[in-house]
Amino acid sequence: MAATASTPNSDDTLTDWLILHHAPGIGAVTIHQLLESYSSPAAVLHAAVDQGLGLEPAALRFLQQPDQERIESDLAWAEQPGNHIITCRDPAYPVLLLQIAAPPPLLYVRGKVEALGQLQLAMVGSRNPTASGQRTANEFARYLALAGLTITSGLALGIDAASHRGALDVGKPTIAVMGTGLDRVYPSRHRELAHAIAEHGALVSEYPTGTVPRPENFPRRNRIISGLSLGILVVEAAIRSGSLITARCAGEQGREVFAIPGSIHNPLARGCHALIRQGAKLVETAQDVIDELGALAGACAPPGPQADDEATAELAADYLQLLDSIGYDPTSIDTLVETSGLTPAEVSSMLLQLEMSGYVASGAGGMYNRLK
Repeated sequence: MAATASTPNSDDTLTDWLILHHAPGIGAVTIHQLLESYSSPAAVLHAAVDQGLGLEPAALRFLQQPDQERIESDLAWAEQPGNHIITCRDPAYPVLLLQIAAPPPLLYVRGKVEALGQLQLAMVGSRNPTASGQRTANEFARYLALAGLTITSGLALGIDAASHRGALDVGKPTIAVMGTGLDRVYPSRHRELAHAIAEHGALVSEYPTGTVPRPENFPRRNRIISGLSLGILVVEAAIRSGSLITARCAGEQGREVFAIPGSIHNPLARGCHALIRQGAKLVETAQDVIDELGALAGACAPPGPQADDEATAELAADYLQLLDSIGYDPTSIDTLVETSGLTPAEVSSMLLQLEMSGYVASGAGGMYNRLK
């Protein structure tokens, strides 16, 4: 719980910061410029009354006569257990985020503030991933979390959620950067996931309470996802996607950019391939990421391919024959009948069993791809 801002000026309260933060037409760039000139929010507010500061009329009116209801809403939220509002001058403010251009002057945090100071890796990707992509994100997040990296993402559907869950599955913290106020969860179906993240890690936003989902909020929050992290890993992404915006932010911030390649037939691999052509590091295993960032002592990886090989060996010979005919690219039943030598009825029945056992996944158009 944060009642006042931690700044060198004892008269500088959280209320002063919130007035600046809520003023219309004043963004992070302007706030940092004002703080460079006047040293503190309290000094800015005094100058607004005496000098005008050259601001737009609406902003100046707000600084002189702020909307107390909006300020009190944030203060009331910060008084609730587990909620925090930290300023860019607070010791708890993440150091890496301070290094980006115009870092958020305020961060709203629900959960463990100390999680923001941990070594983080951003993981992002498609909201509509393939089953293989979702599984890859989950497994990579598990491995990387056990190796000591805190997984940071955006709570979106698809790859984001799979990454958060991978870290939680192995009992490690994860951080979700939101494009709304923290008094709401978007998408709403991730309410339980958001609760688990806040319990073990943190939910973070630069947006005040009451902020609803707006399309323009999410590209802007992406700079925070990358800014908090040592690097970013893109799992699956189309050529035009928010994940590539986050990757561009990471590159501009001097962060490492990693991408997992995929099938040339998978449109969700094209964004990753484009990143690799532009200089992103091609990643085949989670250990590749750790090796590039600097090996972390005590990495404890979960069972890898060897365990999958042992499980596959337990399949009956006819199932192994069919599984060998299925590639990691989408494959049709007709192709499987032709390559396996089995009848259509046998292939359909066996595919159902393999899917239920987690060996294959079905996709659009009756296509199947191998998972392990």
